[in-house]
Amino acid sequence: MIAYKLLRVLKNGDITPLFINKSNRLPIGEWLMAESHPTKGFKVRPFWHCTSQPHAPHLSTKGRHWFIVEMEEFTEYQRPESQGGLWYLANKIKIIKPHRENTITLTMPQINELIDIISSDDI
Repeated sequence: MIAYKLLRVLKNGDITPLFINKSNRLPIGEWLMAESHPTKGFKVRPFWHCTSQPHAPHLSTKGRHWFIVEMEEFTEYQRPESQGGLWYLANKIKIIKPHRENTITLTMPQINELIDIISSDDI
């Protein structure tokens, strides 16, 4: 199933989670299993948090961009509209591509990787 995920994009183009395990670099086009990384100040939630729409008003988009992701093994989680409404808690995600409304700078290897993914018959 297709969903959306807000991710940090570093100046060098690397993609990382927003808060938990944010030093981890996330690849495009590979299945990623959810992991548990207890972090001070945050509840332990060992799932990827995704949304049904690229919309989460309570989260800043400064240095962050929405990505289209594919999810497997997920449950629905209803949040208030002020937090984006319907969210998904997924055990597995694959980052497909940036959402078309984003303007981001990518490195040549990342551009080539996106071209390969978009050109594949798997999508």
